[in-house]
Amino acid sequence: LATGVILAIIVVAIVVIAAIVFMERAQRRLLIQYPKRQVGNRMFQGDTSHLPLKLNTAGVIPPIFASSLLLLPATLAGFSDTTTLPNWASAILAALGHGQPLYMLFYASMIVFFAFFYTALVFNPADTADNLKKQSGFIPGIRPGQRTAEYIDYVLTRITVVGAIYLTLVCTVPEYVIAQTGLPLFFLGGTSLLIVVNVTVDTVSQIQSHLLAHQYGDLIKKAKLKGRLR
Repeated sequence: LATGVILAIIVVAIVVIAAIVFMERAQRRLLIQYPKRQVGNRMFQGDTSHLPLKLNTAGVIPPIFASSLLLLPATLAGFSDTTTLPNWASAILAALGHGQPLYMLFYASMIVFFAFFYTALVFNPADTADNLKKQSGFIPGIRPGQRTAEYIDYVLTRITVVGAIYLTLVCTVPEYVIAQTGLPLFFLGGTSLLIVVNVTVDTVSQIQSHLLAHQYGDLIKKAKLKGRLR
């Protein structure tokens, strides 16, 4: 029985980590087109690219802020004598304990709020639309300028809803299960698991970028060497 429980915990942990990696790398790519341009007597075909919008633009900031704010009352109470606290204060502290319904409600609400708040801070659709307009880029079917900014904001809001729900589930479900069963079924809390996975994914991405840049650098050196030999 113990072996089966351990195997089940390992399988659940692998599935949760795989789901987090998938959601963290998920993107909504907006097609960007550039018009034809003429350089001298040559006409160059218009290029196409993509504007990637991450599903979870806020990263691990929302659960970190939410958990920090929820720990603030207990931290302040730790500096005073709990026996002298009024009954209403003791009741609030008990209701804000890990796994309690009030704690879960505030935790989920704050994660959703900070997901939208931090996304609005780090990504400005108006600036992105202005940069596209300066580079003569446009989204097919969308007028450059204000209409492009509104469309980007519309798409970003929709995917942020999905990202906020994903963050809420990842962070609240482990807290609730651990509080109800007393078993560390997810080895780590949701916030800790998000941080570990995000750091690992970012590290792998940076290594891949470094290897790719090094490979291109070697190709450029070889091309220059061949040009000199000729």
